Amino acid sequence: MTTPRIPRRLSTAILNSLGAGVVPRVGLEYVNVGRKEEIEALMGDLENIRQGGSAFRFIVGRYGSGKTFLLQLLRNQAMERHYVVADADLSPDRRLTGTHSEGLATYRELMHNLSTKARPDGGALPAILERWISNIQSEIMANNGGLTADSPAFHQAVESQIYATINQMEGMIHGFDYAQVLATYWQGHLHHDETRKDAALRWLRGEFTTKTEARTALGVRVIISDSDWYDYLKLFAHFVATIGYGGLVALVDEAVNLYKISHTISRQNNYEKLLTMFNDTMQGKAQHLAIFMGGTPQFVEDTRRGLFSYEALQTRLAIGRFAQQGLRDVSGPVIRLAVLDHTEIYLLLTRILAVYVAHTGHDPALQTADLQAFMQSILNRLGTDELLTPREVVRDFINLLNLLRQNPTTSLADLLGSPTFAPTQPTTDPDELPTAEPDPFAEFEL
Repeated sequence: MTTPRIPRRLSTAILNSLGAGVVPRVGLEYVNVGRKEEIEALMGDLENIRQGGSAFRFIVGRYGSGKTFLLQLLRNQAMERHYVVADADLSPDRRLTGTHSEGLATYRELMHNLSTKARPDGGALPAILERWISNIQSEIMANNGGLTADSPAFHQAVESQIYATINQMEGMIHGFDYAQVLATYWQGHLHHDETRKDAALRWLRGEFTTKTEARTALGVRVIISDSDWYDYLKLFAHFVATIGYGGLVALVDEAVNLYKISHTISRQNNYEKLLTMFNDTMQGKAQHLAIFMGGTPQFVEDTRRGLFSYEALQTRLAIGRFAQQGLRDVSGPVIRLAVLDHTEIYLLLTRILAVYVAHTGHDPALQTADLQAFMQSILNRLGTDELLTPREVVRDFINLLNLLRQNPTTSLADLLGSPTFAPTQPTTDPDELPTAEPDPFAEFEL
């Protein structure tokens, strides 16, 4: 078969990740299939925030349906289009708000994972600031041929341009202190003071724990906290757009962890914070900011513990009456991922096979009939298309390719016909189960 030209580090990441049931962060374009309408809608969101708008989307699908894959594909496409991207997985320790600064922990994770095209692996905050200063210096040198980098007039011109950018933020909520911290970073850069630069970076990442510490290090009287971290995320989005990026794209996965919060008041507080963020972006109060959140259908639709248990969110996210007739609408705030059809799964298998052959040099010479037999074998054991998710199919397929390569005398028919061959069954996640009878003790839930 014709094998694609693919760097080995990418093929390694693709096969290792998919074989383990996780999504690779690189090389997704080699195995992406389907989701054309969803991708076009998300690309439209990116263009909207480049023009000063904002967006909030829920990417909803059952376990293994491709939510994380779509988010990672969006991440790579956004960086390629010159956006700043931040991503974080929610967990018991990372939420939107909490009594132990769980919301601030999410902000810190987002800032830690900041990525750009030049810094795709995270930790891009220092590079973003240095690039900002470097671009201003280059622009002034180009427009003022008589200036040298060592002349006082050059530094004055650079500082004037930097403060012109910073001053645009002072009218925003918390903008004055944010501008002061950016100014401190510039002063540290100008005087080669790594201590001041590091202090500014720590403040921007939300790492100061007391106001006294921040005042001593930077002269500001506030720190980023659990209650206002989202306001600072909006400030950062405005800043990166001002200095030449398309905007800030925040990817928040594993939102089902909000659904799992057992304490009713804590869960409702998180939903209230989510409503604030949703309203801000949908009403245009935020600029150059897109938030994409991945979760399960139960996280959204469960009326006892999901987002639909919070009436204000339910009225905003419920499916319209006309869409309920089986028509799809990917322009709304909730994008529900449909199961890949047989043609798309077949195409997915062919692409994975091409990557496998390019990586290992072993071609099992599987034909169309062989791939169809593999798919039919899985369908026979699962019993329904509803369970045919990409994750389960891909893991089994890579395992089958490994067995064929390592056991040359074994054929595909031998493996598929073996009584020991049993495709991976979808994980039974309690959050994927339909809601049972109403809990008689729900009103006493703590």
